Amino acid sequence: MNHPAARLKGLYAITDAGLQPDAQLEEHVALAIEGGARLIQYRDKSGNSRLRLKQARALAELCNRHNVPLIINDDAGLAADCGAAGVHLGEHDSDLASARKLLGDNAIIGISCYNRPELARQAAEQGADYIAFGRFFASGTKPDAIQATPALIADSKQRWGLPVAAIGGITPDNAGQLLDAGADMLAVVRGVFAAADIRQAAAGFARQFEH
Repeated sequence: MNHPAARLKGLYAITDAGLQPDAQLEEHVALAIEGGARLIQYRDKSGNSRLRLKQARALAELCNRHNVPLIINDDAGLAADCGAAGVHLGEHDSDLASARKLLGDNAIIGISCYNRPELARQAAEQGADYIAFGRFFASGTKPDAIQATPALIADSKQRWGLPVAAIGGITPDNAGQLLDAGADMLAVVRGVFAAADIRQAAAGFARQFEH
């Protein structure tokens, strides 16, 4: 069986607790997967540890059934507790080495690099499975996030050879320039989970990888 990181390609749909009632989270993630999401990230900043564990375990079971990696945002401990495929870490989260020790060699560990090549270098040297840059466009989720450029994707692919996730205001209309620059994954929050038809929205992003 291939290492889970071999599947780091396609629509990377990221949940947001503010976009649906708690009871609809699993249903909405299932719709995103049906539409073509190839990775799911569970992101919940509520601080409700009991709810987060319950939801993460439910999503891990769902994603396992569909052979789609579940990545937990910012919390390696929760990733271990729920049986997720891995964790995504920001600059101020736990360090990569600690997450790797906790989750094991087969876990997928992604690192936010914003618009900073030096963070991408560090992530590559420390054994990250993918790196993420952004925001690339105006973002409703993080309107004040640091601006990145498509050239950063191309440069990092050439230098480090790691899969790259692009995030921030991505739509089917602007995704092409990121894919042309070498992005492997389109990380999308509102463009999927704030859509009136989640399955259709996910399918619109998934089609970008067919061209």
